[in-house]
Amino acid sequence: MIQLKSVSLRRGTQLLLEDADLTLLPGQRMGLVGKNGTGKSSLLAMFEGEIAPDSGDIEWAGGQRMATVEQETPALEASAVDYVLDGDRDYARLNAALLEAEAENDGMRMAEIYPEFEAIGGFTARARAARLLDGLGFAPASIDNPVSSFSGGWRMRLNLARALIAPSDILLLDEPTNHLDLDAVFWLADWLVNYPGTLIVVSHDRDFLDHVCTHIAHIENQKLNLYTGHYSAFEEMRAERLMQNQALAAKMAKERERLQGFIDRFRAQATKARAAQSRVKALERLPVIAASHADRDDFSFYFPSPKRAPDPMVTLEDVSIGYGGTPLIKDVSLQIRAGDRIGVLGANGAGKTTLIRVIAEGGETWLSGDRFVAPGVQVGYYTQHQLDQLDPRDTPLIALERVAGKTGSTQKLRDFLGRFGFVGDRIFEPIEPFSGGEKARLALALLVWKAPNLLILDEPTNHLDLAMREALAEALQTFEGAILVVSHDKSLIELVCDRFWWVRDGVALPFDGDLDDYREAVTERRRAHNREQAADKPGQKSGKKSGQKSGKKSGQKSGKKASAAPSNWGEPRDKASRAKVKERQKRLDRLEAKVESLGNQLGEIDAALADPVLYDGQHEDEVARLQGERKEIGVRLEMAETEWLEAQEEG
Repeated sequence: MIQLKSVSLRRGTQLLLEDADLTLLPGQRMGLVGKNGTGKSSLLAMFEGEIAPDSGDIEWAGGQRMATVEQETPALEASAVDYVLDGDRDYARLNAALLEAEAENDGMRMAEIYPEFEAIGGFTARARAARLLDGLGFAPASIDNPVSSFSGGWRMRLNLARALIAPSDILLLDEPTNHLDLDAVFWLADWLVNYPGTLIVVSHDRDFLDHVCTHIAHIENQKLNLYTGHYSAFEEMRAERLMQNQALAAKMAKERERLQGFIDRFRAQATKARAAQSRVKALERLPVIAASHADRDDFSFYFPSPKRAPDPMVTLEDVSIGYGGTPLIKDVSLQIRAGDRIGVLGANGAGKTTLIRVIAEGGETWLSGDRFVAPGVQVGYYTQHQLDQLDPRDTPLIALERVAGKTGSTQKLRDFLGRFGFVGDRIFEPIEPFSGGEKARLALALLVWKAPNLLILDEPTNHLDLAMREALAEALQTFEGAILVVSHDKSLIELVCDRFWWVRDGVALPFDGDLDDYREAVTERRRAHNREQAADKPGQKSGKKSGQKSGKKSGQKSGKKASAAPSNWGEPRDKASRAKVKERQKRLDRLEAKVESLGNQLGEIDAALADPVLYDGQHEDEVARLQGERKEIGVRLEMAETEWLEAQEEG
């Protein structure tokens, strides 16, 4: 059990927590949430014992073992699996003692160690470590490679595996999904649900928190409030509390009306596609989400309407992509149409980032095949390393001036930056000491200013807190251009995307299903892989001989045959049938883009008409103009929706 009693915590002169009380029982899994800067990581450090409370007490049950994720990974020559096994200190100690006893041929000492080694599961430890590494995305052939051979992101996964393998009663995790792909996030969530101890996790991934947590602790205004249930339940309870505040009633009514209108318009289009239906269900949560963020005054932004929308925008025909002349993905034939909202799925290392980089820029990784980009396509490309492209000596205003050139006055630039939370003197301060979240917000602002008609986003939620992720999702929902996104944030993908590509086994093909289907497919692939491994090693025990050096090769094969792709992937093989399907899909996509564009225009007019300034008696002509436009667009939207539905029924 963990108890906080009247705990107050400061960092410097800033008060983070005041008179906080908390009781967390064994087996409970608590998500720690709050805006950036409210003290989540500091509270985690206090639990870990790195800092002490300024007042109050922390009480622990005696003898509890704690596991945390180390932030640094030395460039060791030890194998990945050995490095992970060393996270279990009892195993490391006893295994070293066994190796020493075996080297000295000390049978008596070995006999003394064996029972304790067996009691801690020492004989199956390597198998457990291998399963952890497999779940976190490491290829079987790579686990005997030295730690120094892995990149920073993969080393952080090794540190996570060390924390998971360590016997513990309390597990502390700070943003554990940051360096994972969606496949590994799914696996980690399932693993944590079965963790028998007490879990405290800081995360900005709402779906992950929903899946894992039994309690949510929210830090706000120096207070710590504990809610029972997962994250969505917390949002609903907090929304109810906020709705009781009359000062928020008008703001909430307007926001709910906007979101409900968007849902209703999309529902009219989504009568057929399974993935689209999944998106409708996700959108139906937005009024509650909006309620919990109704007090979010830091930022609210939107992507301006593109001036042009070429169709198709980008076409790949028989493209091979790779490095040094060696293909990573072969024979890619995919197309991005105007208004497409595509999520790119697949494990890290499968080639997702390489694929979208070729789509965005071409470059040397484009080995062969044809890449067609329509005239007028303006790409907004947000890379995983977008923050590194910011000049740390710049201020937000100077960074935006570099992008805007002479197209905006200083006041216009200041107003624009204000929508992203950069207000007052903050716009004149150097970027270098900014937090990761602030830098990510600025990078997004620079991208939005360019008014692209094709957004290509590679892990855009890295460094963003929950409030900013929601703001990004809302902006992307009303964006009228095309979207191609790679993200480990399931909630963002559900809210934004209605089509998917799956990159795996050297191919990139459409995936017919939603993210729940994808999760099932990934789980089944892992099961098939495990069955295949078992078949390759008939009669082999899961453990290793006592005292055997874990880094030695175990004779397992370096690769596995990939399971067959689902039969519903791709298009008909017959050319005539394929042409007919493409032509019908082209018409449907064009009509859907038209419906969504008109719906967005209608929403913008409604938002303008909701401005109380228009009704002060001095803007009657403006009101009349907007009402006339609304009527005209409403008629066009109804006709477009009817045409779209009729085209669907013809299929």
